[in-house]
Amino acid sequence: MTGSQDANFERVTRLATAAGLPEIAPGTSYGTPALQVRGKMFVRIKEADILVVMCALEEKAMLIELAPEFYFETAHYKGWPAMLVRLDVIGDRDLTERLIAAWRQKAPKRLATSFKAPATP
Repeated sequence: MTGSQDANFERVTRLATAAGLPEIAPGTSYGTPALQVRGKMFVRIKEADILVVMCALEEKAMLIELAPEFYFETAHYKGWPAMLVRLDVIGDRDLTERLIAAWRQKAPKRLATSFKAPATP
């Protein structure tokens, strides 16, 4: 991993942990650092400053339209329930919301429904 990639993965891991996401574990996906819930990847570093987050298709379209400075997709991700996040411009609060949503998408249903997200200021 590059220095920026290391720092960005540490940030993602720190935010996921601070949000209280249960049963997360580091792993790899396509040779890059990833976070998993019960063995299922919900986020991974794509490039040093780009994060792949799992995301429902309808939510993805809305987020890309509302905040293209943070969220985008390439042709590879069209029609796929994942989007790309620019880590160098997104703030911790917005990134935490995306991590929680991605985790909920991949966590087993019972685990996801038992999780109560922390209140945001």
